[in-house]
Amino acid sequence: MRISEAAALVLATRLLEEHGAPRDHAILQARVLVTAEMKGHPSHGLHRLPRLVERIKRGVIDPEMKGTQRWRADAVMEVEGSSGFGPVVAMAAIERLAPHIPDLGIGLVAVRNANHLGMLAHYVEAIAAMGFVGIALSSSESLVHPFGGTRAMLGTNPVAIAVPTAEEPLVLDLATSLVPMGRIHHHAVVGRPLPEGWARDAEGHPTTDPVRAQAGAIAPFGDAKGYGLGIAMELLVAALAGSALAPDVRGTLDSQSPCNKGDVFILIEPSLAPGLPARLSAYLDAVRASPPAEADEPVLVPGDRARRRRAAASRDGFDIDPRLWEDLNAISRSRKIPAFEGQRS
Repeated sequence: MRISEAAALVLATRLLEEHGAPRDHAILQARVLVTAEMKGHPSHGLHRLPRLVERIKRGVIDPEMKGTQRWRADAVMEVEGSSGFGPVVAMAAIERLAPHIPDLGIGLVAVRNANHLGMLAHYVEAIAAMGFVGIALSSSESLVHPFGGTRAMLGTNPVAIAVPTAEEPLVLDLATSLVPMGRIHHHAVVGRPLPEGWARDAEGHPTTDPVRAQAGAIAPFGDAKGYGLGIAMELLVAALAGSALAPDVRGTLDSQSPCNKGDVFILIEPSLAPGLPARLSAYLDAVRASPPAEADEPVLVPGDRARRRRAAASRDGFDIDPRLWEDLNAISRSRKIPAFEGQRS
């Protein structure tokens, strides 16, 4: 079924408010989930909402918490997330650090014990909108096997980078695994087999069964290169945030464990060289205009496809499993939200 952005935001926000989230916290968390859907990443979208509600009920999310911030140095803030919503804790820290960046040149936020962030693009896009270069890193449970191995030992350890230009920023958002575990879960929910090479089962054998893969391990992207980057990110986040390493991380994919992964955000003042933003935009346009390998598939730069999908979803709505929509309405204690409530004609 197809739903509107407005209807999705209304239902997600209301559901979180009904379970104790202050309105501004509920709106931010809902926006992160709905935007993931609109960009074509349902693995980080509304199917995570029932788990968030269950985690609130079990006391492993404190929907009112914004995190406790402490300056470790002039340009370094550390944050104890205290089981708050990941987006709420992260944005509160970023917004506090941002006014200092013009004087500092660079600043870093290291967060531990906050809940799942969703797509990291949300945070670097927000940083780029402030005029800064943004870098975001996060860790997770052991979900990825090392290159040459079969057992999950690393997190998916995503990284996102945004660079402001005279037009839209360049936005890169990727996991160091071949795919995020949320995508494996989404395949399991909709009953879709995995492509070969994505994952191994608990015994270390290659599998296309998403249920068996959830108990096994995902491959690193690019074999040794993705493994090397993933293990470097593993240590980097733990070293900066003081958070758990992958074998001891819990709470991003279950409903009962406190979340103890780490997150790192870096804000950098770009060069003031004359005409730099325009030169960056011109370069990206030149890349887009370069000869494509397939005539009907023009060259894109990171962020283009997600922006196009989001614009189309804002205009036309987006598809969602009707069972999930009914389940979300059933969880809510208020009246049912029609799929296109609030959508512009």
